[in-house]
Amino acid sequence: MPASHRDGKPAHRVARWLGWLILGGLLAGRAATQTAPAADRNSATPSAVAALPDGSWRFIVSGDSRNCGDVVMPAIAAHSAQFAPSFYWHLGDLRAIYKIDEDMAAAAKLSGQTLSCENYPRRAWNDFVENQIAPFGDLPFYVGIGNHEVITPKNEDAFRRQFYDWLNLPALLRQRSLDHEPPRPEPYFHWIQGGVDFIYLDNANGFFPEDQLTWFFRRIGDAKYNSAVKSLVVGMHEALPDSISNDHSMGDGTDPRGRSTGEMVYNALLAFSTDKKKPKPVYVLASHSHIYMENIFNTDKHKQNGAKPLPGWIAGTAGAIRYKLPDDAPPAPASLKDVYGYLLATVAADGTVDFKFEKVGEGDVPQSVKQRYPDKFVPWCFAHNSQNVDKPGPEPTCEK
Repeated sequence: MPASHRDGKPAHRVARWLGWLILGGLLAGRAATQTAPAADRNSATPSAVAALPDGSWRFIVSGDSRNCGDVVMPAIAAHSAQFAPSFYWHLGDLRAIYKIDEDMAAAAKLSGQTLSCENYPRRAWNDFVENQIAPFGDLPFYVGIGNHEVITPKNEDAFRRQFYDWLNLPALLRQRSLDHEPPRPEPYFHWIQGGVDFIYLDNANGFFPEDQLTWFFRRIGDAKYNSAVKSLVVGMHEALPDSISNDHSMGDGTDPRGRSTGEMVYNALLAFSTDKKKPKPVYVLASHSHIYMENIFNTDKHKQNGAKPLPGWIAGTAGAIRYKLPDDAPPAPASLKDVYGYLLATVAADGTVDFKFEKVGEGDVPQSVKQRYPDKFVPWCFAHNSQNVDKPGPEPTCEK
């Protein structure tokens, strides 16, 4: 495998360094949280996890881990270990980039350092690797691109370079070979696992470029006739148009290409799922809005002429500042504000997928993580970091 260079370190040296980091602290913190007394754990954590039916398996997914992600993502890693997921899937927005993330600033302050707008961009993505990927240990970690990954000075080429190893995970490398695609990884990708074709679409710039659409239509065309594919799970950062969260999606009017290309993808997925000869279930996942919501396509637009909307979820709940719910959001538990957590997906033997939202709380944060911050910071992440709690006002920015 070609070397990936992050701060001049080839991939095998980074992997070895991360291994020692995991063994030396964060993974230990994860294990400690699993066996911690009830008083130090989220009360929502079940005391026992039901055994899976034969042929079933699990994965976990969420997105938007800027701001407090260095606190929340280790909590997700610790909390989710009880379910023995097969992988974690991140739906984009790793670090803020336009400003310094609060978790990075707090950690620097405790260590007597100062983060500036000059050195923060150079450290931001390495920080994500060290403090958000590493806690998951050897669990496969699929990294999606979001709009914050293309804020200057970052861009898609920089994302490819930084996350080469993760865009080139064995399952992705093998899938590109089977598909007879070029070996160079892209920010959009797919892999087939356990009867499910997992597809990540790159709409970091607000729309789907023509070459990606060509690739996408080829992929679902192959999936239609592939007996090994029983269902599709399609992930992306921004939700497709005309969801309940439409004002913060590809349909928000920011770029007309967003609506037009997003509608093309939605219609293609709907046709795939309702094909008279070979219908297969489709599930659509997104983040971007920092809330949890299910049945996001249950709108008048998608129910026209008696159509049944695609199943869809938003889980932008991995640490970013939490948003207000849309005015027409369904009541809890179908939509939740001011929560952190992840979607727990259980795949049945027939390829159908059941999604359940799992909250994480302050008690799920490993002690080794809490020690990196001033005493009040981790509680702040859970009690504040919210548009519903904190009065909006001007915030510092690194944008020029």
